Amino acid sequence: MKRAAMMLMVALLVMPAFGQFTLSGVVLDERNQPLPGANVQIKELNRGAVAMNDGSFVIPKIPEGTYSLTLSFVGYGDWSREIMLHTDLDLGQIMLTVATIMGEEVIVTATRAGSTTPVAFSEMKQEEITSRNYGQDVPYLLANTPSVVTSSDAGHGIGYTSMRIRGTDANRINITMNGIPLNDAESHSVYWVDLPDIATSVDNIQIQRGVGTSTNGSAAFGASVNLQTQKLMKDPYAVYNGTFGSFRTMRNALSLGTGLIRDHFAADVRISDLHSDGYMDRSWTNLQSYYVSAAFHDAKTLVKFITFSGTEELYQAWNGVPSNLLDSLRTYNGLGAYTDGDGNLVYYDNQIDHYRQVHYQLHLSRVLSDHLYASGAIHFTGGGGYYEQYEEDETLADYLMDDVIIGGETIAESDLIRRKWLENDFYGFVGGLHYRGSKINSVLGGGWNRYVGDHFGTVIWTRFAGDSEIRHRWYENTGIKSDWNLYAKTTMEAGQKLSVFTDLQVRGIGYGIAGSDDDLRDITQEHSYFFFNPKVGVNLQLDRHQRAYASVSRANREPNRSNFVDADPSGPIPVKESLLDYEAGYAFRGRDVNLEANFYYMDYTNQLVLTGEINDVGSAVMTNVKDSYRAGIELSAGIRPASWFRWDLSATFSRNKIMDYRGYVDNWDYWSDPQNEPYQVEENLGSTDLSFSPGIILNNQLDFQPFPAMHLQLVSKVVGKQYIDNTSSEERILDPYFINDLRISYSIYPESLEEISFQVQCSNLFNAAYETNAWVYRYYYAGEQGIYDGFYPQAGFHIMAGIRLKF
Repeated sequence: MKRAAMMLMVALLVMPAFGQFTLSGVVLDERNQPLPGANVQIKELNRGAVAMNDGSFVIPKIPEGTYSLTLSFVGYGDWSREIMLHTDLDLGQIMLTVATIMGEEVIVTATRAGSTTPVAFSEMKQEEITSRNYGQDVPYLLANTPSVVTSSDAGHGIGYTSMRIRGTDANRINITMNGIPLNDAESHSVYWVDLPDIATSVDNIQIQRGVGTSTNGSAAFGASVNLQTQKLMKDPYAVYNGTFGSFRTMRNALSLGTGLIRDHFAADVRISDLHSDGYMDRSWTNLQSYYVSAAFHDAKTLVKFITFSGTEELYQAWNGVPSNLLDSLRTYNGLGAYTDGDGNLVYYDNQIDHYRQVHYQLHLSRVLSDHLYASGAIHFTGGGGYYEQYEEDETLADYLMDDVIIGGETIAESDLIRRKWLENDFYGFVGGLHYRGSKINSVLGGGWNRYVGDHFGTVIWTRFAGDSEIRHRWYENTGIKSDWNLYAKTTMEAGQKLSVFTDLQVRGIGYGIAGSDDDLRDITQEHSYFFFNPKVGVNLQLDRHQRAYASVSRANREPNRSNFVDADPSGPIPVKESLLDYEAGYAFRGRDVNLEANFYYMDYTNQLVLTGEINDVGSAVMTNVKDSYRAGIELSAGIRPASWFRWDLSATFSRNKIMDYRGYVDNWDYWSDPQNEPYQVEENLGSTDLSFSPGIILNNQLDFQPFPAMHLQLVSKVVGKQYIDNTSSEERILDPYFINDLRISYSIYPESLEEISFQVQCSNLFNAAYETNAWVYRYYYAGEQGIYDGFYPQAGFHIMAGIRLKF
């Protein structure tokens, strides 16, 4: 296989490029002023350019042929023409006129970084999303962007997936959809499994690394990801996406759109069904989803209603594989195991997670004057579901159930099946007032949100039930959270080449819990916070190809639900985390070469980390450590030496440290002799590495286009060593890994259909054995150290194939 792949690469690299020509022009508005940033696209080649400061653009090395060319710019109507290339072609001055309908970019403008914003960011357009989308979750679409590392419980990107950016975990990454927060208000995480196949309805994604710009919802404490759903399609369409592949994975998605009706109205619908057996044993998924939008457009007004929903049911695969089984049973999944009446080990067939979530958004944008417009949205998200577990030999009193007496024998323990439920509502509004002047662009925005989450547990069956009722409830608590924020962002031109960026945000949070947890502890508590998060930076446009920037940003983050619930009542209450983020970068944008370098230093105060400390019932707690940091350099490049070949690569090199780490290990000997032994052994290790923060992340993509209808991509990723805990112990690491994927796509444009596209992705091409996540629990017993652990293996070589039909 390796030899075949290398031969393919060599054959493509030596292919001659005949008849290569250059396309150029200048994009102007109706006043003959340049439109820098205008987008130029050649549909058949999936190639394009962005207009420079003087409005000029150049697309070099285009094969001879006939193409569809489109120019677009926010607030202006598209310009399209069929062009024939058999020599260099200069289109001269191209004038775009003000759009007769308002563009949908206004929905996300307030949360997005622009071309002069002094932050590090990457963007993914619809064409790239479509080419990578095989039904896997959004983290896997972003896997090859700078500083991103992904993981999947089921081992193949469907089901429970997660990502880290610069080592920052999911509950510190701010996620918004159309500017509306997606992060769960209590856990601060986004569970992508609740949004199956959402990528099919996403138009573009922006990833800001570091603190970034002010956004809505939870703190961007290391990164933010903003998704914009499908924009207006002016013509009616129907698209079918089908995927099938390894582990009996199958996806069917149908998208329909009316196009623009009577120059004002449009509606879009998508339904999806996705199934997979998963790589891990019994890690099957059964996912359904839909997306619906309806919009009214005119020159000054946009009203858009959006609703989308996901229903997920999957077999639990959360515990990973013990390290001693990795070499022999990589797909082992121990969840659901129990011993039947005959003494046989069997697996409960309904050890499932079941949840449904529905989102509603209503957006309104209105032009108020030549320089001023307003945008806002109200939103509501409702969710409900449970996970079900078979538990052996549980103490009935722990479930508020009486002992059972049978034949004079008192039975205090029983096998049982339980469900842990969450029913929650999240609603609020966001908005902003936007000013665009000749020297100043400003946004005054903010939002208010409220969350109500009911947590409770029911026992639906016991082997010895006694007098308990069906669906006996043994715990319940309610979390209520309100948060609000106001921000003012301004970009001001301070000279011909210099612009200054300021972003001032205030945020208030009130959070309370009332009731008992699953271990019957009373967890009633109240917390409130007020944060001031300033950001300032400069951008220097050296010339039309080069820019340099620098920024300093402050972010504050409140602890999440588990930080509060798991905290030891007799110990310190977890406090807010603070981050001071320093960023500086340089970017070069040329005809055939793009280069970028970004330096960062993220200085944390009171970052919450696991230290091995436990609470009064033995559960792990997160502890504030006074000083820690992340520092690194991110490098990226895009090179097109020929019209049929592009090379993209990125590298992150970093150090991620806790300055004075104090850890704890459970001492089981304490329980046999409490008088002489501490219940935890303390470790003072000094400076240590932050867990799950690789010192090196490399991405490489070779994109070949031997002829216009075909693309071949060889995608490679290297992730360096990661420590599983914060002790810097070489005994507890995730080994470095190097993986390769091969993607092939072929499109045809018959008269009967607008497009037929075939796609194949061969993942983990060389069958590497690697793990992307793990957990570990350490203890001392009889003077010896022992561990329990779980690793999350990822699938070996596997294939996904797809077909896309566009009518």
